[in-house]
Amino acid sequence: MAESPGGPEAGKRLDLRLVPVVVVAWSAALAGGFVDGVWSAVLAVALGLLGGVFLVAGHRQRPSGVRPGTLFATLALACVLGAAVAVHCAVIAGNREKGPLAPAMAADEGVVVHLLITGSPTLSPAPGHSSDGRWMVDASLIDLTAKGSVVHGTADIVVTGGADWQNVRAGQRVRTTGTLKQVREGQPEAALLNASSAPVVTGSGFDIRQTAAEVRKRFVSAGDWLPPDAAGLLPGMVTGDTSALPESLETAMKTTGMTHLTAVSGANCSLILGGFILLARCFRWARPAAGAFAACGLLAFVIMVGPDPSVLRAAVMGTVGLAALTGGLRGRSLSFLCLATTILLLLDPAMAASVGFLLSVLATLGIVLLAARIASWIPARVPRWLAAGVAVPLSAQLLCGPVIVALQPQFSSFALIANVVAGPLVAPVTIFGTIAVPLAATLPWLAVVPIAVAGICAGLVAGVARFFAGLSGAALPWAEGPVGVVAMVLSSMVTLLAVWMALHLADVKRHAMRLHCAVMVLLDR
Repeated sequence: MAESPGGPEAGKRLDLRLVPVVVVAWSAALAGGFVDGVWSAVLAVALGLLGGVFLVAGHRQRPSGVRPGTLFATLALACVLGAAVAVHCAVIAGNREKGPLAPAMAADEGVVVHLLITGSPTLSPAPGHSSDGRWMVDASLIDLTAKGSVVHGTADIVVTGGADWQNVRAGQRVRTTGTLKQVREGQPEAALLNASSAPVVTGSGFDIRQTAAEVRKRFVSAGDWLPPDAAGLLPGMVTGDTSALPESLETAMKTTGMTHLTAVSGANCSLILGGFILLARCFRWARPAAGAFAACGLLAFVIMVGPDPSVLRAAVMGTVGLAALTGGLRGRSLSFLCLATTILLLLDPAMAASVGFLLSVLATLGIVLLAARIASWIPARVPRWLAAGVAVPLSAQLLCGPVIVALQPQFSSFALIANVVAGPLVAPVTIFGTIAVPLAATLPWLAVVPIAVAGICAGLVAGVARFFAGLSGAALPWAEGPVGVVAMVLSSMVTLLAVWMALHLADVKRHAMRLHCAVMVLLDR
């Protein structure tokens, strides 16, 4: 039996009750990242009072007034959660303005800092001189010595330094010198340390991130025998490590809009989660046991690639996207997305100013709202996996396009077709590559086969990127600023309409004939 025109969720109304919650929470987090702690506190109080007003107004409704009561309760919840986000922003701003690092930043003098490394070093290349770039790493303050006095406290710091900092690992305690600078607005860290000396390791403790970094490093080494494109792209597609990615291939992937494949994204997490669910079903486990097994598998994957905020965000969004595609939320995928976004903003308000977070939410929103519907437009004789392979990247691109052109005024002409062609190759790269990661660290000889399979598919993805990037008109200039954003919004709407018309020729013909008859009647009159 063919699907209904609107798809499985066409007859179900969107649950919009949590949309005000995420809008207020995001607005509060965005405002809190660019104002002082006092104003964040004022915003928290104002939202708390407004939430109380809505709550009282809802209680005064008569029993018959169910809808108004629900509306007031939703608005009250939005204000309360927005106030909680504002309080978190006030605490972060207060720690930055009056914390242990504030006097040293105001003096703008050299300091001696004792730090606990909490992240993995990343290269921040200087423009035009990638080899002379500086390394960045996240750390936490242990103590600070300035003007002969020692200050103890807790604060998050971003350290930038020379090549000596590329070897530090999470869990190490290091001592260094440098000057403290203000971070950019919207960043959660208290300060930026411009290190003037190499780190001196004073101690080391167990940190799961350090173990994960060593596992990832061995995985990169295990694929050295692959061709350069495959050897560089495979770690990026599996663990997000692009250190071995050839520069020419990176440029080709940017041109074709495929750079999201070289980072741990919601798609990776969806594949991992779906793989564990299918494995659990093969053993005929009950749904709760299968869900717990899949959640543990996803957690292990997150730990393996590094539990950074971007990875945790991808895991949450991947779970939402998979649930939306499988229909497991019974038409309430949008509510789940709003709830997940609000929780992430409560935990880390700085995500509100992150472009990566915005793109993740928009891509997941596109999957939630459009993917199943677009897939249902495709004729039933087309395999469902192929329909989903076209609908998912198209729906994500339609919503992410305006943000992408705001960052880079360029139109990737072949982005959709390149992602559709490369789509079937992403799953084997992710699954076999993930299997190979722990094997490369424990039993390298067993990792050869999965690395070979994943490497072949990764090489084909690289070939797709290079082929479409080499075509004429692969990257076209686009208008800058608000004009370019509005133009891309209109382009997305026209594209969606064109896709519907191409897949509903009979309906288009019927509507055209009705319009023709209406015009003829009007002219006769």
